[in-house]
Amino acid sequence: MALLLTMVACTNNKPAEAATETPETSVEEADTVSEQTKQQNMEEVQAFLKECNAFFIATVDGDQPHVRPFGVSEIIDGRLYIMTGKVKDVYKQMAANGKFEICALKPSGSEWIRITGTLVNDDALAVKTEFLERNPSLKSMYKADDDNIAVLYITQGSARFCSFSAPERKVKF
Repeated sequence: MALLLTMVACTNNKPAEAATETPETSVEEADTVSEQTKQQNMEEVQAFLKECNAFFIATVDGDQPHVRPFGVSEIIDGRLYIMTGKVKDVYKQMAANGKFEICALKPSGSEWIRITGTLVNDDALAVKTEFLERNPSLKSMYKADDDNIAVLYITQGSARFCSFSAPERKVKF
């Protein structure tokens, strides 16, 4: 319930006297963001997710949305990755439609992030190995070469930093 309330609040968090509409950045404008800025934005998004400990990812199956908790993300070789198992329905949904949305709430309950983009599967053994090395608790469930582990990176990433006490801020990565 708290997650639902914060998701609604993110779209309504602008004080009346400070309501300045921030236009959505077009794909062309996103291309003008420097690679250095995109990398900094990605690192900020990653730090936020780590502080939250868990985040919720929304996918679709046909016209039915599905939301699930995830707990790990990593920046490897300049890409922000998440991980799941290929036998899971969530992976099948991601493979069929890579568009997603993530929502994560900081422990304080007053700041959250919404992330959108497209997920792309990366079958590189080196990336899978690195992901597992950084998250050793997953080694009891996955092996880098087991053909079940799926590491997916975000392309066309966009994040909205939301708060009950500050205006929404949008970044591209």
